[in-house]
Formats: sequence, C-alpha cells, structure tokens
Amino acid sequence: MPPPNDAWSTRHSVQATAHRTAALVNALAEECPEPAAIAEVLLAHGEPGPLELSAEDVAAMRAAAGRLREVFTAGDTDRAASVLNSLLREATGRVRLSSHDGTSPWHPHLDSDDNAPWDEWLLASSCMALTVLIWDRQRPPGGVCASPSCRNVFLTLGSGPERRYCSRRCATRERVAAHRRARI
Repeated sequence: MPPPNDAWSTRHSVQATAHRTAALVNALAEECPEPAAIAEVLLAHGEPGPLELSAEDVAAMRAAAGRLREVFTAGDTDRAASVLNSLLREATGRVRLSSHDGTSPWHPHLDSDDNAPWDEWLLASSCMALTVLIWDRQRPPGGVCASPSCRNVFLTLGSGPERRYCSRRCATRERVAAHRRARI
C-alpha cells in the first residue's frame, strides 16, 4: 500500500469532499447535465480517470444531489442536522474502512461497496463530510446563494459574518443592482 501523502489527504479531506459535494450539487442542478460535464467535475475534484458515466448514472446522481441540496437549504443547524440524520438513516450503509484494495490509505466509507453505484457513493461520501462539518463547527455547512438569478449552493467554512452569496461575483452583482434601484 502506498504511504499516506499530502496530495491524497488534500483530495480526500472533509473539506475537499464537501467542496466536491457543492460542485456536484450545482452541476447536477442543470436540467439535463451531460455525463462528460459531470465527469469533468469529478476529475477536477480528485477522482481518478478515466471516468465513463452513463446518462442513467447522471440521472441517479441528480436525484441524490437533489436530496443533498436540502442540507444547504435547511437554514439552521437543527434543520440541517435533521435532514442529514434522515439521509444517513435512509440512504447510507454502515461505516467501514477501505483502502481500495491497497491503492490508497485507509479511510471511512458509508456506501455499500468500493464499487457502489455513483449515486450511492455521492450521497454517502457527501453525508459523511457534511455531518463532520456540522459536528466540527456547530452550524449549517453551507447555504444557497441569495441572488435570485443564481441559486447555487456554497459552503461556509470560515469564520466571520454569515455568508449570503456563493461568490464575490454574485454579491457584487446584487450590490450594484440594489444601488441602481436606490438611485431611481
């Protein structure tokens, strides 16, 4: 088995998994996401390639992402925890350790098998990461962009004031629009 390394740990950390979750929830919110586009998101977040996803894989992942979006829309910690508890109860297996047959350091999984379907893997790994974030920070792991033209989910990993927008771009666009409305 290869020794643990910083690159592997960085790609598979709780924060990295949570970032992948948000990226996939956003990408899968598209009406008909292309399998190649979803594979690109997975590759960008450290999944080994090459990846071949079918339209059926993407449809199942889209349903899982819809369920995960509920964690981001929860609004408060108690509701986010309640949604995660339901997902953990209904959609994940027992925690187990895997090294993917010695190709990676040992790490926890909640899916049924190392070769579980993509949607099961997405839901299980995402639930684990979002659960740890609530446990660690005692607040919701993220939210939904307040911009009516966006609606992307985002993570709240830092300290400071409550975040309302998924990006500086959305925040700036909304501030400019509010300024223009105020001048009329």
